Amino acid sequence: MGQIRLRDPFDFGGMRNLLRSFFEEPGFQLAPLIEEGALAVDISEGKEGETIVRASLPGFKKEDVKVSVHQGVLDIRAESKEEHETKDEKFYRKERRWGAVSRRIALPGNPAEDGVSAELKDGVLTVKVQPSKANQPRQIAVR
Repeated sequence: MGQIRLRDPFDFGGMRNLLRSFFEEPGFQLAPLIEEGALAVDISEGKEGETIVRASLPGFKKEDVKVSVHQGVLDIRAESKEEHETKDEKFYRKERRWGAVSRRIALPGNPAEDGVSAELKDGVLTVKVQPSKANQPRQIAVR
């Protein structure tokens, strides 16, 4: 006599079991959420409607960082280079990184390109972009 199997209406072709076995295999690790060279950011809105972008840039100097806003897109780029080569040391491991990170972010709303400020403090870049006053919606009187 055959067995009765309960069918899961949300399991399309056994995908749930396939995914479960894949994620539960030993040694499985989720891929990093951020690509190598990409810059992780937090984006929020301040009390006065300004857009605040925070990016972690540990080890970068403010001379290494370039910030620009053009047509509603914030562009952050940072590049550091190895300052000196050590010839009288034999390295067993060299993990400190030298390179570049960047990120382009479409800003919400209607940002004012001339109302942008940036500060690098303790390895965190904070960019504040004020909303534009020029193209604010206006109330139309109905007759």
